Amino acid sequence: MGTGIAQVAAAYGHDVYIYDNNEAALRNSKEKLKKIFARLIEKEKISEIEATRILNRIHHSEFIGVTEDCGIIIEAIVEILENKQEAFRKLEKTFSENAILATNTSSLSVTSIASACKKPERVIGIHFFNPAPILPLVEIVPGLNTSQHVIKETRELISAWGKTTVVAKDTPGFIVNRVARPFYGEALRIYEEGFADFATIDWAMKEFGNFKMGPFELMDLIGNDVNYEVTKKVFEQFYFDPRFKPSQTQKLLVDAKHFGKKSGKGFYDYSDAAKNPKPLTDPKLGKEIFDRIIAMLINEAADAVFMNVASVKDVDLAMTKGVNYPKGLCEWADEIGIDAVVDRLQNLYEEYGEDRYRVSPLLKRMKKDGKKFYE
Repeated sequence: MGTGIAQVAAAYGHDVYIYDNNEAALRNSKEKLKKIFARLIEKEKISEIEATRILNRIHHSEFIGVTEDCGIIIEAIVEILENKQEAFRKLEKTFSENAILATNTSSLSVTSIASACKKPERVIGIHFFNPAPILPLVEIVPGLNTSQHVIKETRELISAWGKTTVVAKDTPGFIVNRVARPFYGEALRIYEEGFADFATIDWAMKEFGNFKMGPFELMDLIGNDVNYEVTKKVFEQFYFDPRFKPSQTQKLLVDAKHFGKKSGKGFYDYSDAAKNPKPLTDPKLGKEIFDRIIAMLINEAADAVFMNVASVKDVDLAMTKGVNYPKGLCEWADEIGIDAVVDRLQNLYEEYGEDRYRVSPLLKRMKKDGKKFYE
């Protein structure tokens, strides 16, 4: 991720220093960049001269203080709070007090990371999506103490790098990793109930929702270990709210080291001789699956708006630009009809009696008042 962010910054004219205390990691970063630009030249997406210019702007070092006049430092280390706090203590001592200190965390509190600093007002979250040079979305996440100046300067800088920026409240999962949880969680629940197998659920979301990938295909691509870990963190940070409860099915896959594509097996088998199940292409069943998952996704999007995590526009931008949803969930809700979405959710709540299906207060109010997200 750090290498990808450096590539983006260098492409927009900045001198970039990649620091790592692991010499092998720095070598890998250099080699990866050479291969990336060789492919771009081969595909004629960039000239050899321009590629050389960009590569010459990227410097690798084992010494964190190799340059003291950096305007912004972006941390992209392991997702462990204590490690990040220790890194930020070191960054604050090393660089000018005018430098912005940013974290690329995807699931930890920016405020908690910033608490390690004497001046937390200079700390902000800049959450790129992987691969950083390709995916357009960046979540800008101010901590509780982040100054307005730092927010403004950061958003302007990242927007100038050609990225679509959205501002998210410092809450678990920010926008994307919060709102997207039902795409995986409800699909897993449907599978565990025996309502449909994973191949059929994937087919239903692609057929009726026009998603490019189904939830099980996507989990296998992301890595079941990674997806499960993010789910666990969001669940814990929401004080074990049942809406975010992890799946036992996914835990078993992780325990068995069936991580997905990278391990050769996940929900699907990726070996050469594999015979994966075919979906049951029943339109009635497929529509029921889609209706249930999309209602849960809309509910989470509505709750993010209700809890001031982000605006309606930013929630929709985040889901279309960050995880490539075919349309924004708030826009989708207006299209389906708020009444229909609320009715589906209330039916699920009455059937299961579980808090995971409780309807967002915002959707209830909108139904009562005859409102839409986009009037």
